[in-house]
Amino acid sequence: MAFTRHVGKHGDRKVAVVFREVPGEPHMALVVYTELLNQNIHDPLIACINSDIGQNSKDLADALNRTHTRDGKIILQVLHSEGMLKKVQCDNIIMIPQPNVQIKLSELNKILDEMEKGEDAVRRMAELDSQRGIQDPAQVARQMRANRDAQTAPVNAAQGALGDSALANNLRQQAAKMSAEAKGLLAEADRMLKEAAVLDPSSVVVESKPVKAKVVKPKKAKAKVTV
Repeated sequence: MAFTRHVGKHGDRKVAVVFREVPGEPHMALVVYTELLNQNIHDPLIACINSDIGQNSKDLADALNRTHTRDGKIILQVLHSEGMLKKVQCDNIIMIPQPNVQIKLSELNKILDEMEKGEDAVRRMAELDSQRGIQDPAQVARQMRANRDAQTAPVNAAQGALGDSALANNLRQQAAKMSAEAKGLLAEADRMLKEAAVLDPSSVVVESKPVKAKVVKPKKAKAKVTV
């Protein structure tokens, strides 16, 4: 049975963990009490959690920032504007990735932080390999996953919620990341094609350039003069 991320309990109330840690307050998390949500927000939020995007996001906020309510509004912005994001101590949140599995969010954060440090080491090795001109496609994929997971939306720690400026900056950062990843893929594809051409030159298709026909203009006949 697969694990489900971002879901847990605070006491006897079900919560979706939007941010595992609040910047500057790593002992606190931002959650939303799912039972208090109306259907307009609740159903799309639960669908987002269960989606590939939701399960592959380091923080649920990253996925909610790209998911809409039934009336077309961004869920993360609605949760913020309506004051539904609550700060809770990580020690008081029990994550339930499976019905028979429970773990404190504070303990889960420690495990995930250790795993992230391992990913950082893999990413540094990939960067060193790329500088030597030797780069394995699997390492490229791992590097892209690490870059994506390292993306964290900013949080207004004083208010315990996201500000409009922070949301806009988060969108710009995501766009810049996607652009950088696209450029990296194009560069890697070009490098692989060049390597393939060296290994098998016979497979290289040489495009012939069209030959321009030389136009010879007819000479004008000289007028014969009779004396």
